[in-house]
Amino acid sequence: MIKFLKNHSNYILYTVLFAIFVFFLVNGYQNSRYKPEGSLMSVLGSTDWLLNWPKWLDFRLMHWTNDGFGTFIKAYGKYFDVVNDFLLGLIYGLKGILVLAPWPMVIGIVITITFFASGRSLYTTTFVGIATFFIGFLNPVFWDKALETTSILFIGIFLCMIAGIPGGIAMARSERVRNFFLPVLDLAQTIPAFCYLIPGIMLFGLGAVPAIIAIFIYAVPPLMRLTDLGIRLVDEEVIEAADSFGASSSQKLFGIQLPLALPNIMQGINQCTMMALSMVVIASMIGTRGLGDEVLLGLQQLNIGRALEAGISIVLLAIVFDRITQAYGATLQSRRGGREINKK
Repeated sequence: MIKFLKNHSNYILYTVLFAIFVFFLVNGYQNSRYKPEGSLMSVLGSTDWLLNWPKWLDFRLMHWTNDGFGTFIKAYGKYFDVVNDFLLGLIYGLKGILVLAPWPMVIGIVITITFFASGRSLYTTTFVGIATFFIGFLNPVFWDKALETTSILFIGIFLCMIAGIPGGIAMARSERVRNFFLPVLDLAQTIPAFCYLIPGIMLFGLGAVPAIIAIFIYAVPPLMRLTDLGIRLVDEEVIEAADSFGASSSQKLFGIQLPLALPNIMQGINQCTMMALSMVVIASMIGTRGLGDEVLLGLQQLNIGRALEAGISIVLLAIVFDRITQAYGATLQSRRGGREINKK
């Protein structure tokens, strides 16, 4: 029996898919509001349905989705309220710390992080420091807005790292897991970004929490892909050498694969950060405060100057995050190359 299933697996799969298609076709026809009064054969005997798409041939995905979400929210809405309160507490706590801190201290912290992350590069450190200063210099209001956007970004990126890096590791270590996640990641990167806001609003209402959920769905795929790629690019000879010395699976992962894949993982975090920032701007339409809110107000008021200032501030904030993550990835790569040269 098992041998028969293996030899005819493709035919069985096609048969199942065809049966599912027929089920949806019949169900859509029977439940359509525009179902014709006569028999199906009489309808097919006419040529009218060939000229324009027939209204009675309707896939009921929208109705099933809405009914399913309604039932799901009634059953599990209280649990999402707990998640909502927890994430709001994190956002307001981090925002309070950043806003209460003196602005020179914030700029100094950013400069210090950039200096060590870039391998003590004065050029990158100076560039990031000037970009951070100009966020508030463009408009004093934008400073607190930028800190609010940063707090949402930090939490969203942290959630992406918690799920994305272990997910990428699982993809690299198992073909079955990889084959399962690849279509999911393709779907997450293909669906328009605005669509992610709808389930977030239904589950958590308006505000910053739906933005974090949208950030997670939208920004985690590149992190998972690059983590998977980085681990798969580790030289097989290195893995074989570790096996010959009797290294366990966890020792190979934490002692060899992750350190060698770290530059790729940092590149994934960089891409995750950029996509998260773009989603925060889009999420301003559902009440998420921050720099994106200023762009939206400029658009609503046809205030070109305000929208331009807010747009430049967003670009500066993106430059700060991009340069820090890129510089840290380059530093890790150079340290790795230096160690390899010293070994030789």
